[in-house]
Amino acid sequence: MNLLLPFYLHKAGAGFPSPATDYVEEDIDLNIHLIKNTPATFVIRVQGKSMSDVGICDGDILIVDKSLKPKNFSTVIANINGDLVVKNFVKEKNLKFLSSGSKNFNDRIVINENSDIFIWGVVTYVIHSTY
Repeated sequence: MNLLLPFYLHKAGAGFPSPATDYVEEDIDLNIHLIKNTPATFVIRVQGKSMSDVGICDGDILIVDKSLKPKNFSTVIANINGDLVVKNFVKEKNLKFLSSGSKNFNDRIVINENSDIFIWGVVTYVIHSTY
């Protein structure tokens, strides 16, 4: 599915205002910019607040690539005992675990050969509503 949206030539400054223009350079397909491996990519909505300290909020939409291997501190979608969760993947010495990274949640989940944990994919983008 192609999603074409207007793409403006000028950038929006985050500092001092610049003159606005109505000039549209071209249409942009967000799939090209947000999805690198289409067959391995899925989208999922966040439910809950445990990841809000790292900027992932309740209701956000995540773009997830199943073909990527998680690196240290990657945000991942994991299947834990049949439930899907969004967590940070952390490696410390010989220990691997999942965590929200939040001060308000003590949710360190150790990954070992006996755990029923499967990493479904790595979060590549977070779509967050500002209102």
